[in-house]
Amino acid sequence: MTHPFDDNSIKHNTQTVAFYNCENLFDFRTNVHANHQYFSPTVLKNWTAKRYQDKIEKLGFSISKIGRKETGKHPAIVGLCEVGSDSVLKDLITSKHLKHLNYKYIHNNSLDQRGIDVALLYNANVFDVATSKTFTIKLPHTDGLTNYTRDILLVSGVLDGESIHVIVNHWPSRREGEKETEPKRIASSNKLGEIINILRLANDNSKIILVGDFNDEPHNHSVKQLVNTFDFYNPMETLRTFSRGSTYYRRQWYLFDQILISNHFLKTSDEFFEYDTANIFDEDFLKVLDGKFKGTPFRTYIGKKYQGGYSDHFPVYIVFKR
Repeated sequence: MTHPFDDNSIKHNTQTVAFYNCENLFDFRTNVHANHQYFSPTVLKNWTAKRYQDKIEKLGFSISKIGRKETGKHPAIVGLCEVGSDSVLKDLITSKHLKHLNYKYIHNNSLDQRGIDVALLYNANVFDVATSKTFTIKLPHTDGLTNYTRDILLVSGVLDGESIHVIVNHWPSRREGEKETEPKRIASSNKLGEIINILRLANDNSKIILVGDFNDEPHNHSVKQLVNTFDFYNPMETLRTFSRGSTYYRRQWYLFDQILISNHFLKTSDEFFEYDTANIFDEDFLKVLDGKFKGTPFRTYIGKKYQGGYSDHFPVYIVFKR
């Protein structure tokens, strides 16, 4: 019997694109955040070199397994969020389970007040980056001041011979209430729509992949308007159930982490990539194993209490084939 992670079952005509919220991936060396004016070294309680290295190795292990059951190989592209600095990405791609895979990364500091950014990991053996650009989002605020959230990252390149665009998102949270914060996510969605329009003005047949923690679910207006306005397909819609999601909060599952694709991935021929499958990567090793939170994401922290887990979110992924 073939093990689900057996390298002997590599499917060369497939590629995986994933997204992972890393839950406050900050370097323990606070000086590396000098270029990030909003970072506070006290954001994580008792964040030590040992705990940091443990988290890096855990995330590297998790990333190395995403999509392996379907493709027999590592993901080609992984969008990330809650990344604190370049240094954590350097450590991640040189960690035990990733260092032999030729992963590179793209990251820029944003004006986000928590000091967390989006980034893109990619396997340079199969994805050639042509261009990358960040887009700043100004948020509506009642006091008249300008607030900022995480930038949107656009990366264009060639995936195993085919031109694609990947757009990485991390929209504002619901911390102050879902309805109270909805205008912020609508603003992010509108900015993303502007980026899609730019790409389609250049090439109406652009193949576009949207990845991110949208802090809204597939049925919410901010996400749904992308599907309806720009003719995107959201394979995550069918994955959300009462007992399954990508993150768990106050006894409820949510599917905030999503990957959407332009419909050009649905209308293709054997020589081009097309959509095959999508899933939440919720393997048992990423879960709490017992107690009242059994089956939920094994977190690094709950509040200020260290747990020693991977992240408070499960990764999500999509597989393309040709």
